[in-house]
Amino acid sequence: MTHQTRVFYRNGSFVPEGYAALPIYDSAIVTGEVVTEVTRTFRQRPYRLRAHLERLFAGAAELRITPPLTLEEICAATATTLAHNLPTEARDVDWQIIHYLSRGPAQAFGPLWPEDARPTVLIHCLPLVHRLGRLAPAYERGVDLIVTPQRAIPADIISPQIKSRGRLDYLIARSQAAERCPGATGVLLDSRGFLAEATGATIYTVRHGRIATPPGERVLRGVTRALIFDLAARCNLPIEEAELTPEDAKTADEMFLTSTVICLAHARSFEAATFGNGFCGPITRQIRQAFYEEVEVDFNYQAQRYAARL
Repeated sequence: MTHQTRVFYRNGSFVPEGYAALPIYDSAIVTGEVVTEVTRTFRQRPYRLRAHLERLFAGAAELRITPPLTLEEICAATATTLAHNLPTEARDVDWQIIHYLSRGPAQAFGPLWPEDARPTVLIHCLPLVHRLGRLAPAYERGVDLIVTPQRAIPADIISPQIKSRGRLDYLIARSQAAERCPGATGVLLDSRGFLAEATGATIYTVRHGRIATPPGERVLRGVTRALIFDLAARCNLPIEEAELTPEDAKTADEMFLTSTVICLAHARSFEAATFGNGFCGPITRQIRQAFYEEVEVDFNYQAQRYAARL
């Protein structure tokens, strides 16, 4: 069970993880023209893979990248890649599946490549033991949120629906949060001062039993975000998109975050203002329980189990 036994998918071939590499002339490196997706497994089965790949293709279309495979072919390649990697870990280990789609060889270096060179497709799988194990304390105690000086890139400048590794606003905000309050998660405001996103997660407030999250046209419309709307409807909980100020967050009854890998974590505080007694609030607990039932995994307990292995 070592990393050398895992494999990458790269343009139709399976490559040992230790030998997987991109040419330095690939546009992902030269110009940052690459879209990406992360899909999580539950009980070793990819969850909402098609929705993630549809968003990958939509982002590629925005960048005018034509995928060399159909969506169905990438689904099949993903299943095969995961099947190759599953035996390298215990049967109770879940995975994150990462897709990269770049334009391929950068135009400036065209003479170095065959005329029929195509966009680059990479698929790789990583066990979640270390990542979720390190997050175990956050699931239990909650996440502390702070506003960073870095603002979110305005939607009229670059569409937030393009999921790219080159999101420097996230990276800068993460560094700023770490400098100001180690261990806290940064929250970016939009250009008008409303809440946008946390660094890599969707944010939600709860007030008087009503869930609110920033408008979808100004943030990445996450696959997990869509699930939260579904779960709220099942639980008969009102949920809406709304422009939220930092004061709205600070005075909320509860807050929580969602993302593909962490699933859902409650916020303990916002700008040093603690929500209640700091523990997970009743509305967040209700949504979290519905999430557990949807995916048939208690991801909080899973993280505690993984932490014991580190």
